[in-house]
Parts: sequence; structure tokens; C-alpha cells
Amino acid sequence: MATTTPLPNAAVIWGRTGAGRSWFWSLVASAPVFLAPLTSITTFIVLTAFHGSFSAFFAAVAEQGFWTICIRYGPQLTLRGIYAVAGWVAIQALLFLYLPGSVHSGQYTPAGHRLKYRLNGLYAWVITHAVYFGLSWFGFIDPGFIPRNWSSLIAAMNVAGLLAPLLAFVKAYLSPTHPDDRKFSGSFIYDFYMGIELNPRIGRDFDIKFFNNGHLGMMIWTLIDFSNLAYQYQNRGHVELSLILVTALQVIYVADFYVNESWYLGTIDIAHDHYGFYLAWGCFCYLPTMYTIQAQYLGAYDPTPAASNPCYLGIIFVIGLAGYLLFRSVNDQKHAVRMLQGRCRIWGKPAEYLVAPYTTSDGQRRANLLLVSGWWGLSRHANYLGDLLFSYSSCALVGSTKMVVWTYAIWMTLILVHRCLRDEKRLSAKYGDAWTEYCKRVPWRLIPGVW
Repeated sequence: MATTTPLPNAAVIWGRTGAGRSWFWSLVASAPVFLAPLTSITTFIVLTAFHGSFSAFFAAVAEQGFWTICIRYGPQLTLRGIYAVAGWVAIQALLFLYLPGSVHSGQYTPAGHRLKYRLNGLYAWVITHAVYFGLSWFGFIDPGFIPRNWSSLIAAMNVAGLLAPLLAFVKAYLSPTHPDDRKFSGSFIYDFYMGIELNPRIGRDFDIKFFNNGHLGMMIWTLIDFSNLAYQYQNRGHVELSLILVTALQVIYVADFYVNESWYLGTIDIAHDHYGFYLAWGCFCYLPTMYTIQAQYLGAYDPTPAASNPCYLGIIFVIGLAGYLLFRSVNDQKHAVRMLQGRCRIWGKPAEYLVAPYTTSDGQRRANLLLVSGWWGLSRHANYLGDLLFSYSSCALVGSTKMVVWTYAIWMTLILVHRCLRDEKRLSAKYGDAWTEYCKRVPWRLIPGVW
């Protein structure tokens, strides 16, 4: 166990990129503001109009033009979709506000704030799904409503995903929750994309970012899966094993998220990313549309030979389960060390860690513990490896080689590799010499012996 010298007060630069970014690079970095909605729309068209074939889609685009294809086959905004998305947000907001839950503290922000969060996501998730099953059983709602109205829902989700960061952008100027935790780059488009406020709140308790990520994005994931199960049964009179296993794997993952909700307060999403288009649109639209592609595809099309092979499905499911168990074990080790201040055992031995001091902009010196034993002694981001095993297994359960089926895993690979690099740059600025020492103790970023 080693102790390092605290960073000087002038070195408080960790967190989101601040001023000094050129307009050109701001525009390049903010390209997803325009490209992300096109991605969700394109994927919808490929799935629904071209049987999941990108090659058929591109052939049609070459012949008829991209915008012609979008207009003809793209999502159609309807009042039903708008009402459904608005109602979803309203219901989840009420559950977020009024359900009981234990109160936990987040990490210190760059300005030295440590916010309280009431964690009631598990209650909200159980109630949401119980109501869905109950209303479906008694015939008050169509259990296959989501895939049956997917076009209008995607259109409405894209609108919501653009409107939410716009409102947050205006709020950051007119009524910021913590002005000293805002970041301005000098570029409006980049600030809209990455967000200005770190923890925008309405009143004292309604944390917009935490609600957006935990009670809108994650909550709808499994509901979409179940609705596709119902849709498949309605159309075929039975449910395929492949779709059951995809749903089971993702239910385990989402349920785990809510059971261990306090862990989420220390992740890059909540502790470091500001609330802008990147998070808002990601949870309003990208997660519901792209993370559920496996269920969408299986709900709409007949299974492939591989997806009808119980042996193949069983092996892939076990690999996915192993990925989840790795993900949970890695995070549990870090959580135990942080909560018990290092007074715990990892793999039967006393935990080994570095004390990493840092300074917030209010001049206060604080410290975190960097675990260097257990999984964290093998890889600096071993939890991401578990995430990737889970993601690729979810896609493999579809049993198809079509690229659209694998977009979820490809996206997770890109975002997690990017997070490795982005997180380590921030941690190096935050912890200084302690991070340098940590990287010497744990040389591998993701996969031991590879990278």
C-alpha cells in the first residue's frame, strides 16, 4: 500500500473538457448530434423494411437516394407515439419522486459538492413490470404494443432525446443547480452535445441526469423485450427459446443494475459526465432502440438454424452469464474497498490499494482508494471485459451473421474502448502521481496481455 503527494490546488482540471476547444474540433466532436438520430432511423429501416440486411438497404439508397428511402420507410411521428412517450416519462417521474428508497451519497464533484440520492429504482422497475403484466393479463392494454407501434415510438423518442438536452442547456444558463460545477467550452454546439451542468436538478431532490439514465433508459429495456415476446406469441402462437434466453440475460443485467443501484453513483455517467445530448439522447433513444435489437429481430423474423439449436443457445447463454458474473464480481470488489476503506479481503487476502489524493476547486484535499489486487490487479477496466462478454453473447443468441444484429456489441466495444481512454485521461489529471503509480502496478487497460 502506498501513499502519494496530493495534487496542488492549481491542478484541479479533472472533469469535462472546459474552455479552449476550437470551433472546428467542437463541430467534429459534436457530429453525433446529427449522426446519432440518423443511425437509429437507419437501423429501424434496415430491420423493418429490408429484413435486417444493410446490403439491401445500401442498394436501395444507391438506386433511390437516402432521403427518399427515409421518407418512404422511416419512423412516422404520430400523436399515439407522442402520448406514449410523454406518458412514460410522467409515470416514471412520479415513481421517482414518491417511491421510498434508501439515501446514498455520490462522489465529490470537481467543485466539492457531494449530493444525496434516493435509490428506489428497484421498486419502480418491479412496479412498472407488474402493472404491465397485470394490465396485459386483464386485457386493458396490448402486451405487444411496443413493436406494433415501434415506428411512432422511435420518432417520438428522437424528439424527446433532442428536447431534453435543449431544456437542460437553457437551464444551465438561466437557473443552474451548482454554478461552480458548470463547464463551458466556448462552443454552443459542443456544450449542447456534452452538457454544461454536471448535476442539474429540479428542486432539491429531482436529479435530472440520474432520472434520465436510471428511470427512463434502463427501465424501458426489459419492457421492450417482454413486449417483443408477447408480439412473437401473438403472431406465431409460440415463443422461441432464443428470444426467451435473450430476454432472460438482459433481465438479469437490468435487475442487477437496480439491486446494486448505489454502485451506479460512482460510475463515469453520474460522477463525471455532464448532462447534455450525449446522455439525454442516449437514454431516451439509443438505449431503447439499439440495445434491444436482438429482441426486435427475433420478434419479427423466423429463427435461424443456429437459433433453433438448444446446445448452441445453451453454450452462448452460459458465456453471457459468465460475462455478467465477471462484471458483478469486479464491481463488488471495488465497492467493498471503497465502502470499508480498504478493510476487507479480496480473493482470501487483505485488499491491496493505493491512496490517491486529489483536490477539489474549493481547496479541499480528499482521497480515494485505487484497488490493485483481485480483478483490479489484472486489468484497470476488468468490468468492461465482463460487459463485452455479455454484449456479444446477447447478439450471438440471435444466431445470425447479419451486421444489424451485432450493432449492439460493436457499439459497446467502441464506447468502452473510448471510455477506457477518456476515463484514464481524467483520472491522470485528477490523481497525478498516484495514477502513474497505479498504471505501473496494473499495466493492462482491458485485456491482460493484449491491451
